[in-house]
Parts: sequence; structure tokens; C-alpha cells
Amino acid sequence: MTRSSTRWPAGHRSTAWAALTAAALVLAACGARDSAPAAGGTPATAAAAPAAASPAAAPATGKPAPRPALVVTVVRPERAELADTLSANGSVAAWQEATVGAEVNGLRIAEVRAEVGDVVRRGQVLVVFAADTVRADVANAQAALAEARALVGEAQASAAEAQANADRARQIEASGALSAQQIAQYQTAAQTAQARLASAQARVQSAQAQLQSQELRLGMTQVHAPDNGVISARAATVGAVVPAGQELLRLVRGNRLEWRAEVTASELGRLKAKQAVRVLPASGGEIAGTVRTIGPVVDAQTRNAVVYVDLPAGSPAKAGMFARGEFRLGASRGLVVPQQAIVVRDGFSYVFKVEGGRAVQQKVRTGRRDGERIEVLEGLTPQAALVAHGAGFLNDGDVVQVVEAAAGGAR
Repeated sequence: MTRSSTRWPAGHRSTAWAALTAAALVLAACGARDSAPAAGGTPATAAAAPAAASPAAAPATGKPAPRPALVVTVVRPERAELADTLSANGSVAAWQEATVGAEVNGLRIAEVRAEVGDVVRRGQVLVVFAADTVRADVANAQAALAEARALVGEAQASAAEAQANADRARQIEASGALSAQQIAQYQTAAQTAQARLASAQARVQSAQAQLQSQELRLGMTQVHAPDNGVISARAATVGAVVPAGQELLRLVRGNRLEWRAEVTASELGRLKAKQAVRVLPASGGEIAGTVRTIGPVVDAQTRNAVVYVDLPAGSPAKAGMFARGEFRLGASRGLVVPQQAIVVRDGFSYVFKVEGGRAVQQKVRTGRRDGERIEVLEGLTPQAALVAHGAGFLNDGDVVQVVEAAAGGAR
């Protein structure tokens, strides 16, 4: 009988040997596990321990106990004194702006002594024009005045002589030494001399007026500040020849600013002069203002009126800046809660009340805001226990664990 034998390659033999060795180790481990209870106790006793502990870990129904969704603190609403305010928006503007312009025509700017932001005083020189031509005109006017005064002197002498001749002629008229025609000629010459004197005196007055005009022009070559204030704009450039009336600088009078708030017509009746206003400019900070006056008309397009609020000097506001503000109308008591207790969802305000270990969502209507407190107008009672922090992470019906009450209530 022929026996057949199979030869394995060297690599296959080593692989098979490793597999057999691993299988033997597994069988040995299984035998040791099965024999272990015999030495220390019965298998039934070892298996009973975890089985006995299982009812305490889970309810009899087989469902795990619910875990709290969030650890929260609670707070109760409280009554507090709140300021009655009226909010509005508007712009900061200069109380009055003075335009500093050129009063002389065709002169060259020689010097500009003010820049934007400079604080100036009334009468301070801001712009200087080249005054050479004006000084020459003043000299000509002075010469013309001197000439006119000389002519007046000559006319006065001629008039005095003519009047004396006329007087002597009238004295000898009765003697017949002079004819009536000659006497008439002397009287006419006296009247003519008086007319020439009057003409010369008129020329003197005209020359004086011309001199005053040129001296006035000479004074206008220096542009002075019309009032105390701060320079807000500059258009003057050294070397430029400007016509009369052209704007050179712009001045905020007294450095006074005002807030021009836009208020609806229905709210005007709640405002009055000298009312306190809290202005919040876009640059930050808070400015205490006072209502100066209320606009007499309401815009036909927007139905808003402008309320002018005086701002104190040195405030951080700048002209042209947007600002919002609050008019203080008085104070009254209201039910308030912390700002963190209010959750806004889908455009509505909600709070979460803690009832029976669960968070119950409650819709409320809010009112005034005072710092970190918000007034609740509807939907809440003072006895409600509210989630103070983390309400935004809750949903209606979530299980919560209350650890402690917030100190200070809604403060």
C-alpha cells in the first residue's frame, strides 16, 4: 500500500506551528477559569453578587433615573424704584457757528494764525492780508485831504476880502462915489467867494470820508475772531487772493454743543424745558444735558419734532456725532428681575420658573431697563422662583438641580 506524504514549505510550517501554540494557550486559560470556583467557592455564589446589586442601580422598571439637565441658581422678582425715561436718537451739532470771511476785495492772504481745533478769543487776529496797496491808498487819501484843506484856506481868504469890499461899497452907497452897478458887482463877488468856500469845505469832507474808508480797509486787512470759541473749519490759504465775502474760517461760538433729539409728536407733551437728559454719544461715556427748548414745528414727512438739549462745555461729544439719549420724566416702582433671567426667542421675552425640579418656560412682557435689571410688566408674580443664570441653555420641561438662591434677589 502506497503512503502519500505532503511536504510544506519552510514558511508555511512556521506559521502553522505558531497557530497551534496559540490555540493550546487559549485552551489552558479556559481550563484554569473553569476550575477557579472550586478552590474559593461555588460558581453560583460568585455570580450572585452582581445580580443582587443590580436592583439598587436601576429601578424595577428597568429605566435609568433622570439626570438634571443643568445646575442652576434661582432668584425671585422684587419691587424696586425705576426711573421713567423717554429714549430718542439724534445728532450732536454746534449751538451756533460763526463764519469768518474776507471784508476786503482782491487782497492776498499773507498769514493765517489759526488752525482747526484752536481755541480763540474775541478780537484775536486770525488772518492777515498783505496791506501794501491799502497803505498806499491811505497815503493818497491823506494827501487829498491836505490839498482840500489848503483850498479851504484860500477860499476863506478870498471870501473874507470879497465880503469886506461888499461891506465898504454898501457904506459909501449913499455918497454916490460908486455906481449901483459897481456896488452890485462887489456883492456878487462876495457871494461867489462864499460859494467857493463852501465847495472847498465839501471837498475837505469828501477827502476825510475817503481817508476814513481807506483806513477802514487797512483795518480789515487783519481778520479778528467775532467771539470766543473753537475753529471748526479752515478755507484760508496763504498766498490766495480772495474776493470780499469769501469764507476763510468757521468758528463754533463759545465751544457750545447741543444734542438735537428727534421725538415723535405723541411724546412731546411729556417733555419740558430744563428737563434732565442723559446723552450717550457714539464715542462712549455719558453726558448730563438739559433741555433748552422744544422745536415749534413737527416735520410733515417724519412726524418728528426736534428737541434742543444743551451739553456742558468740555464734553467728549463732537459736532456731527450720532448720539442716543434718555429724557428723565420721573420715577415709579415696578417688578424687576436680573437681565440674565430674561431669554429672548423668536422676538419674544421668556423666563424659566422652577416648579417641581423642572424648568417651566413663561412668556413675559418687559418694560424699563435699569442697569442690570429689567422690569416685567406682565406674565410674572413676585412669588415665582426663576432661573437666575444659564436660562439660555434650557428648554421647557428640562430637569434642573437648584444649588442655592441668588443673594440679593434681583439686584
